[in-house]
Amino acid sequence: MTAQRLQQRFWIKLFGVLSLIRGDNIVVLALTQYLIAHYIVAPKLTLTEVVFDFKLFCLVLASCLVASAGYIINNFFDAAKDQINRPKKYLLRHLLSQQEQLVLFFLLNLSAVIVAASVSFKAVLFFGAYSLAIYAYSLFLKRLYWISNWAAAFLILLPFYVITLHYNNQDTVLYGYASYFYLLLLCRDLIKDLENFKGDFAQRYQTLPIVFGQRPTKAIISLLIVLAVFPLFFLLQEPLGKLQYYFYYSYPILWVLLFFLWFRSTQKWYLWLHNAIKAIIFLGVLSTYWINK
Repeated sequence: MTAQRLQQRFWIKLFGVLSLIRGDNIVVLALTQYLIAHYIVAPKLTLTEVVFDFKLFCLVLASCLVASAGYIINNFFDAAKDQINRPKKYLLRHLLSQQEQLVLFFLLNLSAVIVAASVSFKAVLFFGAYSLAIYAYSLFLKRLYWISNWAAAFLILLPFYVITLHYNNQDTVLYGYASYFYLLLLCRDLIKDLENFKGDFAQRYQTLPIVFGQRPTKAIISLLIVLAVFPLFFLLQEPLGKLQYYFYYSYPILWVLLFFLWFRSTQKWYLWLHNAIKAIIFLGVLSTYWINK
């Protein structure tokens, strides 16, 4: 094999790995943790103090390593389902053999624990438990209707909770913020179940759309959006500065998306709605810059 072909194979494998670990999502995770640390959890610290906080860097790095490992093991167990739901992405994310995926999963988790050890023993326990929870979710929890949705949203929020522990900040605003986004994450996950209906049904997953049907699932999503008004109302009583405009505008947009959810029932539309809610959540993270301004 020539050097050129070896180099080409290396770049193809690297591209496959980045797709496998959702490299874009990992970058967003790291950025989000730093934004939340600086603008919400530790607003009295300067940007330089936050960026050069070595322990925070280790916590963010450990979070990214465990999340990357989580994407790999989730992809490993979802291989048959993804062949039906996302055939093109399936080919891209399986450029690595299953054995290579498992080795990478183990190495990433081991690296996360080693990095966490430089922070504290509690951090080691946290990320060890976090890794096991993701493995349990991928192995069997995601096959259980309703439990899978609650667990998925909870696991997404956990890396941000460790930031509040690091700075010892338990402000009630943080819980209001987390509650609002938790409900949005639940909605997103349920829409994802609607989107993946065919593959889930073929693999006998017990998701809400399969157990109860699509219309009851849409009714539950509608209820979750209604419930989101409670943390929203709480947050708007707090001095959020210009951040309040995000909540003023994002909530009505959710109702517009809900309209499309009820009157558009194709996989293409479910994917669009799924990505729209992801965009709303991401804009919410970027909007933290405007808190107290």
